[in-house]
Amino acid sequence: MPLSIGTKAPVFTLKSKKADGLVDVTLPVAGKTTVLLFFPLAFTSVCTDEMCSVTQGLGSFGGAEVIAISVDSPFAQEAWAKQNNIGVPLVSDLNKEATNAYGVLFKGIAGIGDSSARAAFVVDAAGQIVYSEQTATPKDLPNFDAIKAKVAEQK
Repeated sequence: MPLSIGTKAPVFTLKSKKADGLVDVTLPVAGKTTVLLFFPLAFTSVCTDEMCSVTQGLGSFGGAEVIAISVDSPFAQEAWAKQNNIGVPLVSDLNKEATNAYGVLFKGIAGIGDSSARAAFVVDAAGQIVYSEQTATPKDLPNFDAIKAKVAEQK
């Protein structure tokens, strides 16, 4: 079960691959509205479509920090982002700590192991979850209209 609205968002520092090496990314971003997008696996069609679409519409998130999280390594995420021109910051939850803390572990995806479910959270500047959604299946996308509406309410 994903964490519910009104819950204090767990804080994690995860790794992201940038041109100059691995960097720490703390989520949610302190003092800013943050959209956290958990996705199952890089290099899959639905995840690629989702992140390319989010990249193209980053400006429509009202200035919120948008961060995507998967259990892939930061090196795989970087290669995937380069191959597909993904501009959303990607962070690695290789140990599944954030995935578990947010309650969105997907057991046995495609028979190969556990990953993040497809889920979305909006965390307000005070660190409270104000939007929480886990899709019914990994093939379903979050309700981006509802996410953007919730972000707009945070101003």
